[in-house]
Amino acid sequence: MGLNPRTPGSRPEPKEEVLKDFEELAGKLPWSDPLKVWKINTNFKKKKTKRKKINQNTGKEKINNGQGDKIDETDGKKGFTNNTLDSHILDYYENPAIKEEISTLVGDDLASYKDEKDESSKEETHPKMLKFRVTCNRAGEKHCFSSNEAARDFGGAVQDYFKWKADMTNFDVEVLLNIHDSEIVVGIALTEESLHRRNITHFGPTTLRSTLAYGMLRLCAPQPTDIIVDPMCGTGAIPIEGATEWSNCYHIAGDNNPLAVDRAANNISSLLTKSQIKEGEVSWGLPIDAVQWDICNLPLRTGTVDIIVTDMPFGKRMGSKKRNWNLYPACLREMSRVCRPGTGRAALLTQDKKCFTKALSGMGHVWRKVHTVWVNIGGLHAAVYLLKRTPQAFVHPSEQDGERTPW
Repeated sequence: MGLNPRTPGSRPEPKEEVLKDFEELAGKLPWSDPLKVWKINTNFKKKKTKRKKINQNTGKEKINNGQGDKIDETDGKKGFTNNTLDSHILDYYENPAIKEEISTLVGDDLASYKDEKDESSKEETHPKMLKFRVTCNRAGEKHCFSSNEAARDFGGAVQDYFKWKADMTNFDVEVLLNIHDSEIVVGIALTEESLHRRNITHFGPTTLRSTLAYGMLRLCAPQPTDIIVDPMCGTGAIPIEGATEWSNCYHIAGDNNPLAVDRAANNISSLLTKSQIKEGEVSWGLPIDAVQWDICNLPLRTGTVDIIVTDMPFGKRMGSKKRNWNLYPACLREMSRVCRPGTGRAALLTQDKKCFTKALSGMGHVWRKVHTVWVNIGGLHAAVYLLKRTPQAFVHPSEQDGERTPW
């Protein structure tokens, strides 16, 4: 919602002054537009819940009247006439079950409209006392305050400004206070639960947030029929997010660790089961496959992949910084082989920026850096590098020596 040019605590100051800055911040922010969006979103969710209840009630009535419908059909067959169209029209108007269903639907819609009208009139005459809480997410080492202290003082100022009631569990509005080094962003949550774990049920040691996975994919602007590969998929967060949001593309999840491939397969299976329960019908599946392979020797033909999106090992929880000096150049070389020259693109996430920059400097003939997006991964300052594949054809080192390439 608002970006403060100077974050409280970004330079050495007494703690009391910093917390006072938080109190003053609440009255300086442009709250009106974000609160309008929050209200529209809240009303939409209420209507959606009501519609769901109406559909459930209608479904129950259909089940209860099912036997009666069968009896009417049997009776109708006895008096079957040559004019089938007339008989269908008569059934429509004379069948008591159909009449009851129609009247129920109309009645529910009118009742829903009446409830909404009553609620809006009540809000106009007696405005509801909103309950809120402040959630602070903080990253950085130079702050002289804790996350709880920032949330407490900022929350107190918000309470004084709006006259809202503070409630940590049963709240209407959740104000988000995100602090990263010298920046602060204030927002209002539109979802009850965080979306960063959506679609993932089997977690690994370095499972990527689904929200970040979506952002990386979106950077590459996937087009229909694109082949999208994550050669180091881990639990499959990136390809699963891709298959969910870009179902007109084909996604391949691969990893050299059999445990990671199993987790990815289990996550895909869980997502299929979830979608079948939600839709109430058999799903045709997702455009995704999970494969075990070697990142430095991918079983893919040269120039056949449109997009590569992956979370590379940081060298902390997985691998090591020392191994990255050999791994990163080999990965970039193999990625350049399978990626389509001229149109291919890649979004690569890493915290080992020094090693990646060095590896990329030796690949200027096949990869061109387009953009760098800085991200915070659990307090680590990482980067997403958006790369474009150059038109130059890939030449394998073994071809230069007169040997035959395997692909």
